[in-house]
Amino acid sequence: QVQLVESGGGLVQPGGSLRLSCAASGFTLDYYAIGWFRQAPGKEREGVSCISSSDGSTYYADSVKGRFTISRDNAKNTVYLLMNSLKPEDTAVYYCAAASWLGFPPTRAYEYDYWGQGTQVTVSS
Repeated sequence: QVQLVESGGGLVQPGGSLRLSCAASGFTLDYYAIGWFRQAPGKEREGVSCISSSDGSTYYADSVKGRFTISRDNAKNTVYLLMNSLKPEDTAVYYCAAASWLGFPPTRAYEYDYWGQGTQVTVSS
């Protein structure tokens, strides 16, 4: 059974950090681009960051550039999103997704094949 499971969300104060994990089971992530998306209440799902399957190319939304870092550990079949300098506007449910894709990773949600169930990130004092 193909499954993606996110973990690492929680409540953090502004300026704090969290590291999200996306663990895959039922398939190997080696040949998949991985994306992180988020959705806040009343807002559309937006792409946050993604990483290619092959050459390590990455994409970051302007709103998180310089604060978030995406990485992958294929040996652990896991992708991470390190989030530093968190802001209240980063509050959302964060989802990871996998796309069978070569080259620069896709940045739009419809291009992804598999999705996790999401993990809540709340940035508040």
